[in-house]
Amino acid sequence: MINSKLPHVSTTIFTVMSDLAREHGAINLSQGFPSFSTDDHLKSLIKNAITNDHNQYAPMQGLLSIRVSLSNLIHNCYGAIYRPDDEICITAGATQAIFTAIQAIVHPGDEVIYFTPAYDCYEPAIQLAGGIPVPISMDVQNFTIDWDLVKQKISNKTVAIIINTPHNPSGTVMSREDMLCLQKLVVDHGLICISDEVYEHIVFDDNKHMSAASFEGLKERSFIIGSFGKTYHITGWKTGYCVASKVLMKEFLKVHQYLVFCVNHPIQVALADYLKTPKHYLELGAFYQRKRDLFLSLLKDSIFKFTPAQGSYFQLLDYSSLTNEHDVSFAKRLTIENKIASIPISVFMSNDNTKKLRFCFAKKDDELIQAANILKAL
Repeated sequence: MINSKLPHVSTTIFTVMSDLAREHGAINLSQGFPSFSTDDHLKSLIKNAITNDHNQYAPMQGLLSIRVSLSNLIHNCYGAIYRPDDEICITAGATQAIFTAIQAIVHPGDEVIYFTPAYDCYEPAIQLAGGIPVPISMDVQNFTIDWDLVKQKISNKTVAIIINTPHNPSGTVMSREDMLCLQKLVVDHGLICISDEVYEHIVFDDNKHMSAASFEGLKERSFIIGSFGKTYHITGWKTGYCVASKVLMKEFLKVHQYLVFCVNHPIQVALADYLKTPKHYLELGAFYQRKRDLFLSLLKDSIFKFTPAQGSYFQLLDYSSLTNEHDVSFAKRLTIENKIASIPISVFMSNDNTKKLRFCFAKKDDELIQAANILKAL
């Protein structure tokens, strides 16, 4: 009776693997959420906000106080200026921000380029806008982008390019050279960039996050999406943001106001205060690098091959020396038989022969140690 607008969409792999982990009592390193608690101070701030009766609708764009705090953060980190009054919007998580940006600019028949493996919300959002997804495969060995190929894929129907850095699921970080190549294509062809930067503060070793906000040509033509949930270990609070030039934000807000209108009021009050202390986000890279290093140090003599993640809180492990099994089958078998859940990355790309699984290391140390010992024993 219903002519589905997304006929090929089924339950996400995140739900499938987390359900399987619960069913079989497995350590869940699949879905990307921390297993440890957020800062007690942040908890107290939201309790105070509720007690002080910040419980009614917030302004559509978000509280001015949180927009000011966010504007200061972006200026401190990237040297870019976004006006709190008309270039910043608080959203119900980063996924809503990405969806809203796509709906704001994509018309039926428009093409949108993105890079696979890709977070799974991009394609359906493009399709719901009537657009045509144009996936371009990254090099599956090192997850780099062939910018000459991207140039070839741009047509007179192309309106936007979606990027994700630090990248989920590979943990790679786009370089300055990457961003300059992207900027040239965006400016030369009059495109819009949707820059998914939800792991912006989780970068390791000598790598540096290259925000689209740091490049003048990109800044004027980009929707930049961030996530308080990823930064402050509060994924369940579903609070994110979008920043963009005034002309882009005007179109973003037209969709936002009819999609959610506004976002959780007491959470915004708490975050506006919490954002004033830079160490809460500046120390995040070191915090997660220690967890990455712990996990990988225990796997150094295992049968798995890996390149340490440059950013995000995900680590890919190559199991090609262990079995030729398809990654979806192997991930499910690991969960059922060995009690450890991961995400097979073939579900995010057309190439299903990568033999790589994604493991989330945003977990308690004892969980990482237990998980690594299971994997090392294979």
